[in-house]
Amino acid sequence: MYMDMNGRVSTGMTGFDQAIDYLRLGDNVVWQVDTITSYKEIVTYYINNALKNNRHIVYIRFGQHPRIVTNSLSIKTYEIDANKGFESFATTIHHIIEKEGKKTFYVFDSLTELLSNWSSDLMIGNFFKVCCPYLYELETVAYFAIIRNVHTYSTIARIRETTQVLLDLYEVDGDKYIHPLKVLDRYSQAMFFPHFIQENKVKCITSSQEASRLFANINVVEERLDYWDVIFTRAKEIVHQSIEKQEETKQKLMALLIGEKSRMYDLCATYFTLKDLIRIAHREIGTGFIGGKSVGMLLARKILQQDPNKRFEKYLESHDSFYVGSDVFYTYIVQNGWWKLRMKQKTREGYFHYAKELRDKIVTGKFPSNIKEQFVQILEYYGQSPIIVRSSSLLEDNFGNAFAGKYDSVFCVNQGTPEQRYAQLEEAIRKVYASTMNEDALAYRMNRGLFEKDEQMAILIQRVSGDHFGDHFFPHVAGVGNSSNLYVWDKNVDMNAGMIRLVFGLGTRAVDRTVDDYVKIVTLDQPTRKGLMLMEDEKKYSQHGVDVLSIKENKWKSIKLDQAMHEVWNVDRTIFASIDTETFFRLRDLGYKNIQAPYILNFNQLLKHSTFPVVMREMLQQLAHIYQYPVDVEFTANFKSKEDFQINIVQCRPLQTKGLGKSVSVPYVLEEEDCFIQTHGNFMGGNVRLPIDYAIYVDMHAYLKLTEQDKYTVARLIGTITRKLKDSNLFLIGPGRWGTTTPSLGVPVHFSEIQHVNAIAEVASKQKGFMPELSYGSHFFQDIVESDIFYVAVMEGAKETRFDSTYITSKPNKVFHLIDKGKQWRNVIHVAQFDEMELLSDIVTQRFLCR
Repeated sequence: MYMDMNGRVSTGMTGFDQAIDYLRLGDNVVWQVDTITSYKEIVTYYINNALKNNRHIVYIRFGQHPRIVTNSLSIKTYEIDANKGFESFATTIHHIIEKEGKKTFYVFDSLTELLSNWSSDLMIGNFFKVCCPYLYELETVAYFAIIRNVHTYSTIARIRETTQVLLDLYEVDGDKYIHPLKVLDRYSQAMFFPHFIQENKVKCITSSQEASRLFANINVVEERLDYWDVIFTRAKEIVHQSIEKQEETKQKLMALLIGEKSRMYDLCATYFTLKDLIRIAHREIGTGFIGGKSVGMLLARKILQQDPNKRFEKYLESHDSFYVGSDVFYTYIVQNGWWKLRMKQKTREGYFHYAKELRDKIVTGKFPSNIKEQFVQILEYYGQSPIIVRSSSLLEDNFGNAFAGKYDSVFCVNQGTPEQRYAQLEEAIRKVYASTMNEDALAYRMNRGLFEKDEQMAILIQRVSGDHFGDHFFPHVAGVGNSSNLYVWDKNVDMNAGMIRLVFGLGTRAVDRTVDDYVKIVTLDQPTRKGLMLMEDEKKYSQHGVDVLSIKENKWKSIKLDQAMHEVWNVDRTIFASIDTETFFRLRDLGYKNIQAPYILNFNQLLKHSTFPVVMREMLQQLAHIYQYPVDVEFTANFKSKEDFQINIVQCRPLQTKGLGKSVSVPYVLEEEDCFIQTHGNFMGGNVRLPIDYAIYVDMHAYLKLTEQDKYTVARLIGTITRKLKDSNLFLIGPGRWGTTTPSLGVPVHFSEIQHVNAIAEVASKQKGFMPELSYGSHFFQDIVESDIFYVAVMEGAKETRFDSTYITSKPNKVFHLIDKGKQWRNVIHVAQFDEMELLSDIVTQRFLCR
């Protein structure tokens, strides 16, 4: 190919080279064409000249149209599957460009073909914007094509803005015309006229008579919808057509909104109608998938609405959620100029290294103007109702990967001027996007082999369920429900009846542990049954704080239970709480006047004299029956009376469990025999027979004496040890709650620090202040069960419980070999290696043994 000392490159058409003053190294050349055949002819000139001059040529093949470049040993061809999604496609091409190096000459298939894969003009513009600067940087020359009058003006505008050369190619009555629209850094008085092309001869059409006759026939100016909108507009027309036609269209829309084939996809196909999918699309911002959390919520509601016996109709609170499509996430990354950093972070060596830098950038970016306008419309729709912005990634809340608690959810109290409320919404969305780079989320993905899988972040925007009470907003109750209760601490507990963790106010306390506060654990077969904890003091071991949204302060906060109770005006408060008569009379005797009655939050009336626990049980059982899998739901409920209430299912996901199969024979160990732990009940994980290679023990007495900072240090050291021993079977034992955020309640490890262990034990001691409210239903617990980590609570000193720490501490302490300054921590952390230790549990007899 001709190339002079100034880097000028020939198109293969000598006359046209002179008209545009040649191409330059670094040029991306975009041809708007009417047919692929026209593009192929132009490419042929370019390729033939390149071959004559021994240029390195690469053909990027991804379209369904006929090949643009014929097979040749002199031309390197890459076949790429665009159906794998934008990120996979763009990443693959990035690596190709990187591999092929400088001054390579490229031919790409028609970009319009990507519509059949992504159904979005937006994403074609995104691809061009991330691909072309890298080609320019490596001084390549690349040919692209788009079919005329197919793409939106905004897509064409983004291509025009990014490319160096934009050319219109027309064919009229067999004659070819090229009309340059953009030629960067080159100019002549005739350059931007149309040119008649005949082999190597070019005639510049300057005559108004000829130009007007040409353009009158070919240039029709009209606004075009995004291909995404075209699909859904056509779908509305099919709603009243044949069942077969509707089903065909439904499958197409599901592929656009729900994602690839999976168990969740199949359930959606069974329950969602074409009308349902169109309704979802009408409430989507941008394009792309709505994500796992949105799908789970919508599917659960649909299953309950279609209950054959209509059991749940009157109990289901309506929802009016919006969905920010997953394509908006990529658009945000691309348009803010962070794609190259994203590519560095996606490598194995840069996976954690570049995450913080990318996270810091994400919280500062700007959204495209058309997306901002749709955000404004959402806020206008909700008015000043509080909303919550929730992560809804592609992999979230799916079978096997719930990503529980890995990504952020952000409340917007939604108070202030329209400008202030808009700023809060944008900040919340940025925060959710940035949480994709959280260390726990990255480690979770890496540990489950999802490192290279696209993890686009969609967003679910929900109206917060509840009402105004004084200066605060909250629902009457909220919580987490599970269809299978592995809290079988009593042989009379029906595992299949399920259980709920119940709180007054916002449900944040049901998933995140709060210091000195306890949620209500309810077994749904016997709702008034006392929980697993040693709760001799009903008031002490109950909920004392209530999470609310402060209308006055425009933020999420916690207030005292009595304040929240006295603000409730629309229902009998004794449904939820009992008057604390003992405290009331004591205060009165002390001389206090005008005392507001203090409450104990025990939900006695709700659980004894309401159908609420029955409805919750039946809902959970129905969802589990349809899922054919245990489920975990988040819910709120608002009451007019004990029997007049509505439940809002805000989230539903499969609950990962293990070990529900064949019974394990657990021998009974006599008192004179050696044993590490023997207990009745208080474990989760079903039937297990697990050999243990290493036991990692945190001594309760030594831990209690540490400063708070040293307790955090212990947590980090545990992470170091488990990572070094990750290829062995590990049993982790420690005081109180693993994963607590409060060191006084236990060891504050991150889940990523203990994800390699096989079993954990939480040792409770009332005398020493460690009273763990077991982790069931929390985000930390969800990680435990998904990762097949067995769990046992050891109630030190309780009946039918043996716990002998010397079984561990009598063995040589390996901590010296595993961490720096091991001698300093030898009394706190003891790592013992075993050849024959075994952990056994049997869910039928509720017996657990480790020796």
